[in-house]
Amino acid sequence: MINVKKLGESLGAEIGGLDLSQPIPPDVFARIRAAWLEHLVLRFRGQRLTDPQVLAFSRNFGELDPPGPNPLVRPFLADHPEMNVISNIHDKGVPIGGLGDGEAICHADMTYVELPPMAAILYAIEIPPAGGDTYWANMSAAYESLPAALSKRIEGREAVHDATYNSAGVMRKGYNDVTDPRAAPGARHPLARTHPETGRRSLFLGRRRNSYVVGLELDESEALLDELWAHATQPRFTWHQQWRVGDVIVWDNRCTLHRRDAFDPRARRLLHRTQIRASA
Repeated sequence: MINVKKLGESLGAEIGGLDLSQPIPPDVFARIRAAWLEHLVLRFRGQRLTDPQVLAFSRNFGELDPPGPNPLVRPFLADHPEMNVISNIHDKGVPIGGLGDGEAICHADMTYVELPPMAAILYAIEIPPAGGDTYWANMSAAYESLPAALSKRIEGREAVHDATYNSAGVMRKGYNDVTDPRAAPGARHPLARTHPETGRRSLFLGRRRNSYVVGLELDESEALLDELWAHATQPRFTWHQQWRVGDVIVWDNRCTLHRRDAFDPRARRLLHRTQIRASA
């Protein structure tokens, strides 16, 4: 038997009574997926998993999507190239993972590509004694509470999702600094989308830096995006995760934003990450 405990008013639930190192029967996973679609972010505590077990659990949600590029321009885990590593740890001066120890700005994952991943899974292996907390925001709730005039202004509008920088503000290899968002490289996505499984409408903002609303003057685009971001990141739409070793978090990348607090660079933080390919 599994139990589902709501964690936040807007999103987030904890699933208890499940050992993710074991195969999950289809009827049990159907309950997990239903809870995920309802709460958008799921937490499983007290797990002890090998990398193959993390991969096996992840595949319940769909086909694995390879990680985005990292500063080493090679997989962090040679034995599991489909897995990413989030860490500030260095081995002989070489980082074993990405995103370091600074703040990771509010974003959805890899929206600079035409088909961003639909979901992501993080497994906590080492956690600092303080800091490094993660916050998720519900973009369906944000859209549904938009003032009518603002909702009308964004209908049918697309924005460019810049590919130049990652969520830690580091420029990706092969890109140049962007001084005009209208020239930013990256995919175009609607500002509001319909969830393919739930049918709910949601904002789809990606990240703020170098975003641009197609067809507007730059100052109009900046003002509109500032208004949308101020609305979407209100505390009433968010849930706050304080990590423990053994936590597994699964989130819906199609209708959430997330960010991470900075933490002491002398502390160690290590999480292994997978992501699930979207079908549309």
